[in-house]
Amino acid sequence: MSTKPDNDGWDLPEPFIHRVTARPEHIDAFGHVNNAVYNTWLDEAAWAHWDSFGFDKQTCAAARRGMAVVRAETDYLASAYAGDVLDVAVWITASDKRLRAERRYQIRRADNGKTIFRALWKLVCINLDTGRPARMSPELVAHYAVKDQVRAALQHQRNSAP
Repeated sequence: MSTKPDNDGWDLPEPFIHRVTARPEHIDAFGHVNNAVYNTWLDEAAWAHWDSFGFDKQTCAAARRGMAVVRAETDYLASAYAGDVLDVAVWITASDKRLRAERRYQIRRADNGKTIFRALWKLVCINLDTGRPARMSPELVAHYAVKDQVRAALQHQRNSAP
């Protein structure tokens, strides 16, 4: 009997999933998706996740607030190729509800569920007029709330680590 929660192959429960397809223009000189494209997909998934809350880019513009990546950790586990259909999962995994938050990502092949990529983005809220750190707007606080199931899974992972 496993003590690991069954997340249907995802690293954490209840992912927000954004599906992408690798197109010929994503392919680099080595014949696979260029590493810069993965960051574009992560950004697309983040905005789709934001939109799923009923917000849009204008919500950030009106509040004069946005989230900026201050640190990105990425693990490229396997290559993607033209025509590959991929599921980009995103979770909010930390937030102080004032200034800092983080997102985790996992990319899997849609056809077989194989994980090919993981990333962690550490974020800080900024004032869009000055570029300086600023308190999150109410919309950002709502969006960057960590789900209870995700918090529990992260705690389980920490407790199970050697």
